[in-house]
Amino acid sequence: MTLTLTVSDEVRALAPGFTHLAVEARGLVNGPSSEASSALLDDASRRLAARLDGRAPHEDPHMAAWRAVYTAFGSKPSRTRNSAEALARRALADGGLPRINLLVDLYNAVSVAHLIPVGGEDLGLVRGGMRLVRATGEEDFVTVAGGEESVEHPDAGEVVWCDAAGVTCRRWNWRQGPRTRLTERTASAVFLLEGLAPLPVAELASAGAELAELLQKFSPGADVEVRAPESVA
Repeated sequence: MTLTLTVSDEVRALAPGFTHLAVEARGLVNGPSSEASSALLDDASRRLAARLDGRAPHEDPHMAAWRAVYTAFGSKPSRTRNSAEALARRALADGGLPRINLLVDLYNAVSVAHLIPVGGEDLGLVRGGMRLVRATGEEDFVTVAGGEESVEHPDAGEVVWCDAAGVTCRRWNWRQGPRTRLTERTASAVFLLEGLAPLPVAELASAGAELAELLQKFSPGADVEVRAPESVA
């Protein structure tokens, strides 16, 4: 069954240039980071450096658009960066990109190479469809603090992804909750690629196609579907 993805009218009004693309995959084989996935991350860092050509990530027009939209819903983009900018900063730093597991490495590599926010959710752990909404401030966001589970609540007006069980990602794509993240047990997943104008839709589609190719390479026989980009304009 195809996962239902909905963007609320309030988010449409906030970011009329928003486009998202979903890649759904079933029959995946995950595992620890490998030499091959590590090489992909290193290559993505090189591609990013060439793309930026000496600029800082936030100077890229696409990242500047994300900073503007974060500011519009009341978040400070220099403190809570969108996922692509945060990863890009790590990619350019001496420590480089983190190695998490195979599936996370793959989508992080695509995110960094294309400078596009990409997230992954375990389809077996998502409850109902997923919605991109402006929070009331009363929704539950289950996270882990100090090794123990705790419940936070988003700020009123904050943009969040949520399912029937609560918030799955705060501040659009800033912080994913542990409930639906990809683990080494994940066998089916949805990957969300998110773009704002002036990013060309063709660039978003190219990143989605690259991710689908990597998923099929690392999980031969997986059923991978790239859904057409959906714009809220």
